[in-house]
Amino acid sequence: MASNRKQGARGRILVIDDEEIVLRSCRVVLQQEGYDVETRRSGQEGLDLLRDRPFDIVLCDLKMPRMSGLEVLRYIQENSPRISVVIITGYATVASAVEALKGGAADYITKPFSPEQLAAAVESVMSRRREEPAGEEPPGTFYTSHGIVGESAKMQEVFRLVSRVAASATTVLLRGESGTGKNLIARAIHAGSLRADGPMVALDSGAIPETLIESELFGHTRGAFTGAETPKAGAFRTAHGGTLFLDEVGNLSAPAQSKLLRAIEEKQIKPLGSDRVEKVDVRLIAATSCDLEKMVKEGRYREDLFWRLSVFVVPLPPLRERMEDVPLLATHFLRKYAADIGRKVRRFSSEAMSALVGYPWPGNVRELENAVLRSLHMCEGAAIETGDLPERILGPGREGPAPRTSRELKQAKKEARERSVGEIERMFVIDALERSGWNVTKAAEDVGMARQNFQAMMRKHGVISRD
Repeated sequence: MASNRKQGARGRILVIDDEEIVLRSCRVVLQQEGYDVETRRSGQEGLDLLRDRPFDIVLCDLKMPRMSGLEVLRYIQENSPRISVVIITGYATVASAVEALKGGAADYITKPFSPEQLAAAVESVMSRRREEPAGEEPPGTFYTSHGIVGESAKMQEVFRLVSRVAASATTVLLRGESGTGKNLIARAIHAGSLRADGPMVALDSGAIPETLIESELFGHTRGAFTGAETPKAGAFRTAHGGTLFLDEVGNLSAPAQSKLLRAIEEKQIKPLGSDRVEKVDVRLIAATSCDLEKMVKEGRYREDLFWRLSVFVVPLPPLRERMEDVPLLATHFLRKYAADIGRKVRRFSSEAMSALVGYPWPGNVRELENAVLRSLHMCEGAAIETGDLPERILGPGREGPAPRTSRELKQAKKEARERSVGEIERMFVIDALERSGWNVTKAAEDVGMARQNFQAMMRKHGVISRD
């Protein structure tokens, strides 16, 4: 299909919303930014237009009559996955917007939004699109939907390795410090494999007592040992036909290493207390934060098991080596937990974000996640300030701003909201007047308002008639 993009336009954008004021505001702002903009009042009208014309971005309201924004998103994901979708939502539906992100949306923006916020959101998505190779899926899109966030070169390399190995049956060893996201990567590999419809069983082998490891791995019959009052399937049998993820395999004892090696080589197991050997079909993903090579040299880890596990190694970088991902991760966790706990916190102050970027994160992504959640609970405004952050992140001699009273915070939030609504209303009025040649009567008729009400809105925002 030939492109209908206007000469010189920065990109084609479709806005779908059942509120005319939102459509008009978005059109004015985005056209001023140099985009070619179309608007539609319903999901079905938007999809009808998508079938006839190419678009780069679709901004779609989450809550609409008949067809919701999530339904529009699903259709675009299935039929036009190269189109980026930005969800428009109100505070009350932020949790659903987060679900939309998990379903493939590129971003979401919350009503009421200012022109600057709208332009910034669209520019952010367009920037990511410009970096994507033509004809390929956006890098990291699949992994973002699984909770893995990262635009750094090191994380892009992780995504590349995972993409290459996911569809195979090869054993994978994930290596990285505690808190780097090994569990998430394991689940992403499983989801991208031919076993995705099968079970995914995760077992922290380092947290299981030596006396129970064999039972946890291979199961047991009733009465196999004292306390075994009921039979247990074990991780290998439970994962049959799917994926078995063994975390912290470096902590396995020598006897457990031997038994695990035998199960991998023979592809069969014998439950405790049973004389019957059972075949198992599992794809093994292992993970460790230990230096296995050093442990092999010291005789603390079986060399043959090491080679069995490390057929395909995926190294996960510590957060301090990909600090450019900190703002992205912090914002991701902010959106996730603000929705979960019902807080209307939308951003970090520039000072708070600078503090996050300047901290070395010894606990990696897990520590950052916990810090954001803690800060959300401490925050009393619309943005997380330095005073809301854990003290260790600020460092010596760095203090946050003096806390404001509850009354001051409520007043600040009210004023910010009024400013955002006012900016949209003012653009709505000016746009209507410009289209009518600054004829107030025609402008009011065009937007379906009584003339006196339209004039009242003009006075409210200091717009003077030219007729």
